[in-house]
Amino acid sequence: MSSDSRVHLESLPSGTSVANDSIPDSLVTEIRRYEDFSTIDWVEAASRENTLRIRTYKNAYGKSINSRRPSGPIDPVSENAEDSNAFGFDVLKGTGARYGLLVRQMYSAAQSWLVLALVGACIGLIAGFLSIVTELLSDFKTGYCTAGLYLNENFCCSGYDESDICPEWHRWSSFSGINYVIYIVFSTFFAFLAAFFVYSFAPYAAGSGISEIKCIIAGFIMNGFLDAKTLFIKSVTLPLTIASGLSVGKEGPSVHYAVCVGNTVAGLFPKYRVYKTKMREVLSSCAAAGVAVAFGSPMGGVLFSLEEMTSSFQLKSMWRSYFCALVATATLASVNPFRTGQLVLFSVKYDHDWHFFEIIFFILIGLFGGFGGLFIIKWNLRVQAFRKKYLGNYAIQEATLLAFITAVICYFNEFLRIDMTESMQILFHECDHGFEDNVTCQPSHRMYLATTLIFGMVIRTILTIISYGSKVPAGIFVPSLAIGALFGRFVGTVVWWLHDTFPDATFFSSCPPDAPCITPGTYALLGSAALLSGVMNITVTVVVIIFEVTGALRYILPTMIVVGVTKAVGDYFGPGGGGIADRTIVANGYPFLEDDGDDEHNHYANDPIELAMTKDPIQIPSKKFTISHIQSLLDGSSHQSYPVVDIDDEDASITSSIPTKSSTTATTINQTTNYTNNYLIGYIWRSELEYIVAHNRDTPDRYVSFDSLESSEDSLNFSRLVNFSPVVVQNNTPLSKVIALFSKVGPRIVYVERNKSGTLCGLLTRKDILKYQHKSDYAMAPPDRSAAEEMDRKIWELLSQAISKVQELVRR
Repeated sequence: MSSDSRVHLESLPSGTSVANDSIPDSLVTEIRRYEDFSTIDWVEAASRENTLRIRTYKNAYGKSINSRRPSGPIDPVSENAEDSNAFGFDVLKGTGARYGLLVRQMYSAAQSWLVLALVGACIGLIAGFLSIVTELLSDFKTGYCTAGLYLNENFCCSGYDESDICPEWHRWSSFSGINYVIYIVFSTFFAFLAAFFVYSFAPYAAGSGISEIKCIIAGFIMNGFLDAKTLFIKSVTLPLTIASGLSVGKEGPSVHYAVCVGNTVAGLFPKYRVYKTKMREVLSSCAAAGVAVAFGSPMGGVLFSLEEMTSSFQLKSMWRSYFCALVATATLASVNPFRTGQLVLFSVKYDHDWHFFEIIFFILIGLFGGFGGLFIIKWNLRVQAFRKKYLGNYAIQEATLLAFITAVICYFNEFLRIDMTESMQILFHECDHGFEDNVTCQPSHRMYLATTLIFGMVIRTILTIISYGSKVPAGIFVPSLAIGALFGRFVGTVVWWLHDTFPDATFFSSCPPDAPCITPGTYALLGSAALLSGVMNITVTVVVIIFEVTGALRYILPTMIVVGVTKAVGDYFGPGGGGIADRTIVANGYPFLEDDGDDEHNHYANDPIELAMTKDPIQIPSKKFTISHIQSLLDGSSHQSYPVVDIDDEDASITSSIPTKSSTTATTINQTTNYTNNYLIGYIWRSELEYIVAHNRDTPDRYVSFDSLESSEDSLNFSRLVNFSPVVVQNNTPLSKVIALFSKVGPRIVYVERNKSGTLCGLLTRKDILKYQHKSDYAMAPPDRSAAEEMDRKIWELLSQAISKVQELVRR
């Protein structure tokens, strides 16, 4: 709740009795607040939005939008709170209301596009700034430009060919040993600064953020995750992290800072600050823009938002996502961060076509992508569990030590020493157009190249597993691409050697005699696509991104083959399916449900929901309930909402047996409010019950009614605080249908009725279903974690001993 809301709420004396007639309209919405680490009820949010629209039209035209009254009661909406003008227009009355409504509707529609344009422009500017700073800091580890310390190596030597010596760019020393030490010092210092700023000022700026944003778009509340402070710290520390040389990428965090921009800019407009459904559209669009500026791929960004981030993607959201991504990409292009016209360093063009005999090697790359992705996911989750258990208090030390180890190991490998995007630019390149002298294109250096590629792939994989998830801004897009590129270039080099060794073999008969037959760079590109698909479990997005990055329509089919094989391997051998973002959600226990439609392979899909639901929940009768009863119920339970049931006169006498405040427990409340003829009429939030108690303390024995049809002088009627449109299913409904309901419709709670009597028997939340899924999976195949825990304990002991010895040496 905002500070303004608290002022309105506290303006009434705590002892003042209030009911329907005395509750200000503005408080009805304000007391229905969302709490941190809870979920949004999208059904209720959409209902409030529709209510405002209906009331606006009714005031303008004298009738509702519909020819008849909408079914079910309509919650009142404020006439004086900020949500009355949330759509950009006030509630209209008087002469000219129709024309005023039309003008304001046009403004409201234009406002959406204005916000998306502003957000897209900001994302593009930030992306360009981060690219420039990242390149500068990365090059600063190896040398400096005499023409200006603010210039990176590419800008400093823009007038020279790659084979020429650039006199303006100087190494720190003519002695390689000194350069090595300076490289390690800068890498370690950059990582220390990034970890310190994140740990001290914005802990939410750590990591990729994709898993959390996926949950936020689905309705999970995480206060502070998308605020301006997180945006600032993420933007400052991301270049430091990438420049430190840690095996993490900036493409994943770009989604986080893009969504932060959307939340900050759109939050300036009441329309988005009040209504979560409108804000969700902006956040989905920002996720698309984040991927678009990361890869220079607007359509790839839209498809990423569709395939990975959202479970309910409307057509209008797709168009708005594309518009935001387009503005962001155009802004980034105008900044031209690399001064080459490229939006990303590793964009390439291919002039040579592929041959059908290469499909065998494409399948091999696809297999690597599938199994490699599963390997990285499995061991990274193990490392994250170890980090959470043992390294929670050593976030800065861990990131600093990882950067130090990475710098020490990677300096002597030319594909590990430089930034990963620069290494991919080299690995993707064709061996022509002035690139023939590069080591990757020299036939005499094939053995050295193959050894370097394999070594680099193994080291990069290990470093990525242990670095992703550390408490600095860290993505896994680029490390996955880099590892795949190293393996793909290795395969391409082997095929190139086979062709040169056996040029007359039947296998190579389709090769043209006067043109290059094998393009190793394309194998690196396909390897990148394969491993990215395997780690993130995305398919169409990868194909489109590769097409937009290369502009080569001829390589669409090879990319589809590689990604298809990767997907098949991941789905068949992967436990539970999903990429690393989905697996991280499960590991962190976020209440996220996704309907994958695969009922055939889910052994719990056809289980009745009564096996997973909370049975006989605490209920509130619609009548014969006192203020003291409500206080006792709140003191004896911690639930966020309570069903309101219609009971007969016999059950009404049960309310008198609810114990007083001093002796109340959750168990006794549940026992005494378990009515026999309890027909659900709605539900009420805990915050609303707290509001009722706070303003009626002087009349604890006063009866309360929650029935809109009941009017009595003996009771206070609070029916306007009740939501009379709950989502209800029967107790024999399959679990898969309820999962689809949560995923597609988005209720916070689903109530369960007995299929014969129609009385309330339970309720379901996302957490209830997740708990049942885990219990069901455990019953099917109980995991043996003893060996893993023992290994983690031994590793921690070794680390502790090593740190103690280092500290002793330092003290001496």
